[in-house]
Amino acid sequence: MTSPVPVAHLAELNLAKLSHPLTDPRIAPFVELLNPVNAAADGAPGFVWRLVEEGEPDATALRPAGEDVIITMSVWETPEALWEFTYRSGHLEVMRRRREWFERHVEAHLVLWWVPAGHIPTVDEALERLADLRANGPSPRAFTFASSYTAAEAAEHLQAVPTL
Repeated sequence: MTSPVPVAHLAELNLAKLSHPLTDPRIAPFVELLNPVNAAADGAPGFVWRLVEEGEPDATALRPAGEDVIITMSVWETPEALWEFTYRSGHLEVMRRRREWFERHVEAHLVLWWVPAGHIPTVDEALERLADLRANGPSPRAFTFASSYTAAEAAEHLQAVPTL
């Protein structure tokens, strides 16, 4: 008999290296899209949580991966919910125009991993998952859309951590 799979949600971290500071007029169109895209995420089916700096509407001032790197981090009920938001909402406009604002990636910049439902991942946890993906390639512990794993496959990697 197999043990039941814990209820899990999908966490994601995405890094983007700015080609200019956020205050530069060349980045202004991206900055103007932040609030509408974040509002779309907040209202999207399957959305659970996203990282924001305390007292701010987003996390663009947080720079744990470097002064010129902004991060997004969120939790979703399912991979399908994240996929729908990423590729079938106003977020797609940002992705289509990303070369205007961000440098090309030379290594993995997006990581997905399963977390126990109710767990809010920390930035350190997310950066560790990205480092794991970069060092070892996709696995049930750290993966991408192109090389995904189910919650059942990742069950042993779900961290038993306190929920918020």
